[in-house]
Amino acid sequence: MSDFVVIDCTLLTRMSGLPPAFNLRELRDRIATCSENVLYHHFCETPLRATFDDPEYRNDFAVWARNDLADKILAEKLGIIDPYEIESMADLRRQVIDIIEDRMSELSPWVPAVRPGLEFFFMEALTVAFETGVRVSRPADMADAVRAMTNGSIFFHYLEALKRPPIHKDDFTAWFTECGPAAEPYVKAIAGMDVYFKNLPAIRDSLYRALNAVKEAEH
Repeated sequence: MSDFVVIDCTLLTRMSGLPPAFNLRELRDRIATCSENVLYHHFCETPLRATFDDPEYRNDFAVWARNDLADKILAEKLGIIDPYEIESMADLRRQVIDIIEDRMSELSPWVPAVRPGLEFFFMEALTVAFETGVRVSRPADMADAVRAMTNGSIFFHYLEALKRPPIHKDDFTAWFTECGPAAEPYVKAIAGMDVYFKNLPAIRDSLYRALNAVKEAEH
């Protein structure tokens, strides 16, 4: 069994090259043609962005629909999408487009639009990952390691890992599984955690509490 190597990460964000969207039709058209990296950024990387702190929604499209288009109905439909419950980015794209097109049909012929300055900019990011120097050798030590992790480490090892091929499994579960049957209680403790609508500190706390409970039960 190899050690669990704690990784931290940061985002290098840049413009995608797509024109911004000033109305709902343009939003639909851009989402239909944007790269999967753009879609991933606006749905999955928001927790790691220091500028993103919305208490209600976890993706940029829902926030824009509510704040700038002033369309609460559309915002709620986009806001309940959990990208980690959807098998592929292609499926996620189809679901988002279907929601937007349904809303456009409801509002037709009116197309909600924003004034200049409130347009939606399509971004993408490069994840830069680096070792922290911290290693975990025993399953029982993972709870304390998690409690000391940065937001970047929690994002990398939990959320980012869920979309990482080939296994699409968080790094904690993958490592505990490699540790063998003795670590099975730790696997079960964090299985099925509903984390998408939590921020990174809340995810860290949930992981710590679950893992620490197993650790204490063993002693």
